[in-house]
Amino acid sequence: MNTVHLLLAVLHVKPYRWNMGSAERKERQRAELREQILRVARDMVMKEGFGALSMRKLADAVEYAPATLYLHFENRDAIARELCVRGFQELLAVLEPAAACEEPVERLSRLADAYVTFGLKQPETYRLVFMEDPKLSADLFQDKQEGAGPKSFAVLVRAFESLKAQGLTLDATTPVRLAEVFWAGLHGIVSLKLTCSGFQGAPAEALTQTLVASMVHGTKPAKAARRTR
Repeated sequence: MNTVHLLLAVLHVKPYRWNMGSAERKERQRAELREQILRVARDMVMKEGFGALSMRKLADAVEYAPATLYLHFENRDAIARELCVRGFQELLAVLEPAAACEEPVERLSRLADAYVTFGLKQPETYRLVFMEDPKLSADLFQDKQEGAGPKSFAVLVRAFESLKAQGLTLDATTPVRLAEVFWAGLHGIVSLKLTCSGFQGAPAEALTQTLVASMVHGTKPAKAARRTR
């Protein structure tokens, strides 16, 4: 390659590499700003509740013009939906270690404790995911395989499959149906404690233990009683 060709090659390559570096830097900055917006929005929701979240207030908090936020999110609901997805991912992250227990009854107990503890320790996240607006959580179950919602429910289903294999559940009730009932019970405990603080009922831990016991053993005495008549 002569000097002219070498010079042309250098002149051709260098601007290209510079442009690629510039594009990557801009994309990284864009991703960082998006994460900053979500982080500040989550802090705002955790401290003040979902009602305090607004695009203008959020723009002031991140020190950008409101128009900049709209380049990343269509509106407040789009931010809330993303927070819902991430909140469910956090729930899944606490359920999976509990599901690692091999003993079926103990696994169900640990799952129940993990779920209720999550809901009571992160009330605003729980409210946003499960109690704010059904439309906000609609995206959670769109992906049947990889979504945090379906994955979390699958953890519960597998727990009841193990229980059923040992004859510890109703024979005629599928693990999926039992998992739904169990989830409804856990949600009821968390919701009761978050919304009815004036009710002087049993502690959440006691309610959780009773729920687990009823799911595993609750039908056995009734069946035995019918056989002895």
